[in-house]
Amino acid sequence: MLNYDDATPLEMGAGQVDPNRALDPGLVYDVTTQDYVNLVCALNYTREQTLSIIRSKYNCSSPSTDLNYPAFVGLYDPQEEKTTKTQRFRRVVTNVGGGGAAYRVKVKRPKGTVITVAPAKLVFGKKNEKHSYWVVMRYKTYDEYVINQGSITWIEENGNHTVRSPVVITPASPSS
Repeated sequence: MLNYDDATPLEMGAGQVDPNRALDPGLVYDVTTQDYVNLVCALNYTREQTLSIIRSKYNCSSPSTDLNYPAFVGLYDPQEEKTTKTQRFRRVVTNVGGGGAAYRVKVKRPKGTVITVAPAKLVFGKKNEKHSYWVVMRYKTYDEYVINQGSITWIEENGNHTVRSPVVITPASPSS
């Protein structure tokens, strides 16, 4: 049974904020207004509901639930038959460090999950350069409400930056 006394990464985020380190994060995940519009459009709300959220003219030509966000969530329905699911995520990061940098990925897998990150190394030649990477999560579903957690961390080689993203496998809705 799910214990609601324990916080998961969905409640905590990527970790405790250190204001001094936040001024020099190393990598950032850029998100535009249109990215959020694409997310809202993918949720299949009515036109009226969408307008109440977006509050301006909008373009729904590219709906997508894959927001360029530093977290990865695998959802399942405990009332469906147990199976294995696969989800793919594409992320784009921008190097905001002092110059060129290289980062290697470290993966802490949630229980029952296989995670592949490609490429496993990001090499930036200069500040403000962007690179994309893919995450493929293959995870088991459960016939009960189980939350498993892990992380994907980009570690700067010969540097001071680590950029951690939570990974959570969770039921699509809480138990009743």
